[in-house]
Amino acid sequence: MHFTSERRLDDGVLEREFVLGEIPGMLWTPRSASAPAPLILLGHPGGLHLMYPRLVARARQTVAEGFAAATIELPGSGDRPRSAATEQARADLRRALKAGEPVDEEIVDRLVLPLVEKAVPEWQTALDALLSLPEIDGPVGYSGGVISIGVRLAVVEPRISAAVLFAGSFVPRAVFEEARQVTLPLHVLLQWDDEGNDRQAALALFDALGSKEKTLHANMGGHTGVPQFASDAAAQFFSRHLK
Repeated sequence: MHFTSERRLDDGVLEREFVLGEIPGMLWTPRSASAPAPLILLGHPGGLHLMYPRLVARARQTVAEGFAAATIELPGSGDRPRSAATEQARADLRRALKAGEPVDEEIVDRLVLPLVEKAVPEWQTALDALLSLPEIDGPVGYSGGVISIGVRLAVVEPRISAAVLFAGSFVPRAVFEEARQVTLPLHVLLQWDDEGNDRQAALALFDALGSKEKTLHANMGGHTGVPQFASDAAAQFFSRHLK
């Protein structure tokens, strides 16, 4: 891990950009701490700098709760190389949505499964590097982003102790089967009127998740209308399980 920039935000949070091989990322840590901080991994749908305003807001709240926060760029997003197959799947998805047609499961598989296969090991590599820093320690939480990535991480990464998942992205059928293997505590956020979300599919995925402790926090409003109290509830969830 190589840090490429460092600055203090106006609330004293230390923000650092880094690269890990070809993977860009960002790390936010408290102004000062007497002990290493537990870590929250901030997922997002891709485009690290495009998503920065929302990411830094989430990071500030996370750090205010006593955690460190970190994120990495997704494969094929930002300045990372594109995959021709993924770009074709994305074009097929957009064409189906524009035409008002049902989205074929084969399109979802072509778009999402390769992303999960590549992104999850990259998150694990980033986690190795982040946990080697003296200012960071476990336990670890995962928050938001592409829900299929969150489900896979919850199954294969034992260092993640709790997760907040954001419903609202297309989910391959294979991920529904993986969801039954999830056992860690979950807090699932669903925007009831999300224009890009199949609400019934989101509810079906929640039902499939195998965790004994899982909470569905549903709010009225569209994709970008998440109320502050919903973010506060997610922060309280992590405080209960990671401190």
